[in-house]
Amino acid sequence: MNVVLPITLRSTERRRLIWNWVGLLPFFAFILFFFIIPSFNLFTGAFLNRSGAFTLENVAVFRNPNVIRAYLTSLQVSFLTAALGGAFGFFVAYSVTIGGAPRWMRSVIMTFSGLAANFGGVPLAFAFIATLGRTGFLTALLKSICLPGPQGEQVCPFNPYDYGFNLYSLGGLVLAYLYFQFPLMVLTITPAIEGLRREWREAADSLGASGLQYWRDVALPVLTPSILGAALLLFSNSFGAYATAQALTGGNIPLVTIFIGQQIRGDVLGNPHEGYALALGMVIIMAITIAAYGVLQRQTSRWIRA
Repeated sequence: MNVVLPITLRSTERRRLIWNWVGLLPFFAFILFFFIIPSFNLFTGAFLNRSGAFTLENVAVFRNPNVIRAYLTSLQVSFLTAALGGAFGFFVAYSVTIGGAPRWMRSVIMTFSGLAANFGGVPLAFAFIATLGRTGFLTALLKSICLPGPQGEQVCPFNPYDYGFNLYSLGGLVLAYLYFQFPLMVLTITPAIEGLRREWREAADSLGASGLQYWRDVALPVLTPSILGAALLLFSNSFGAYATAQALTGGNIPLVTIFIGQQIRGDVLGNPHEGYALALGMVIIMAITIAAYGVLQRQTSRWIRA
């Protein structure tokens, strides 16, 4: 009996381990077919011509001034939305964690953030066009607000398009991106803000530090890796967006994702292999961003465990 029992336990543990790996097979299959194989085809396709021979001609696409402009515009949009969405999202997260907001408001904001962070593409573009387009209901409402002028005439000064606003411009695209950027910041930075220990604030108060000094010398240095990591996540999220910009602007704004779509969607003048080269450049930028995000996340987890 003393011999059979360990053997039985080992066989039970072995079967449990096998079933655990069987449960992971769908995950590994998904990674293989939708990440590893496409990435390999992307890398090889960037150095092949239409006949399948090796070439470096596709890399010459980065000498095109329009391609450089597209990369710079994509980087500009990504930096703007990461900075603005990150700042706004940080203050919203602060208000619902330690800023004294009611508990019910926290539930509402976190639920909204979970939905809005995943709401993008064509539905988001249509929502903004229906709201802030030239014939959108909010634009029509603002245009209908008229005031009596100095000579008794009706003056309608609230039409945003009279002051240079254009939803279909770069500024309108940034506004649309902010809709899903700041909720993502709220979801990402909230756990870090909640990790600020009450003992730190009490110790700062006991030493005579003001609220500004506490945030400057204690809270912000602790939160800096989390804030930078969340900003990098927002940057990556915006840099890889395609459907919202395409549906909202019709491809009039030169973004690298739109250039790639024009190359690989099958037009007569398109060159899929040049599109692969452009996408490879995006992958390199995204890989650097993700690597930096991983380093910052490790620093954040280090002080959380401390």
